[in-house]
Amino acid sequence: MKLSLLLLASAAVVSGGWTEPVHVRHELKPCISYRAKLAGEYLIVEATLDEGWHTFAMDNQKRADDKLAGKKALGIDRETSIQLNNGLSATGGWLQSAPKDFSKPELRWFSWGFEKKAYFAAKVKPAGAGPAQLTIKGQACTESVCKNIDVELTVPVKADPEDAAVKSLTPVR
Repeated sequence: MKLSLLLLASAAVVSGGWTEPVHVRHELKPCISYRAKLAGEYLIVEATLDEGWHTFAMDNQKRADDKLAGKKALGIDRETSIQLNNGLSATGGWLQSAPKDFSKPELRWFSWGFEKKAYFAAKVKPAGAGPAQLTIKGQACTESVCKNIDVELTVPVKADPEDAAVKSLTPVR
């Protein structure tokens, strides 16, 4: 429900302030794209997944560790990470869309993530001159293949009005 409201709220601001999307491909076919904007005090990053693809929560490892309770995992999917390299610094923790549980407990495989769209946001403040440089790392997968992600985005440090969609995101653990 929260994600639905977030998608509706975000649809109204699609053109306003967003960077051009950076596309990630697997064997020449698109799998995921990212774009970002500054809205009020928040940096918002949007991930859009192509049909059949999913990506993982920023706190995937922590969630898996909690479920495993000290047991060894058979595998862990690479969580999403967003690093602010220049122009902005985070003043608090990250927020994300509510992740879907992809876990297969019978295989000791615990994973949470997103299909179609996901949003990540953090309160930020200016840190230096010029545009902000972001590095996004993670993984996008289908049922049969995974693609490692390592992309960079440049975001102008000119904030649009605050985006109401941020209020529907949940804290990263």
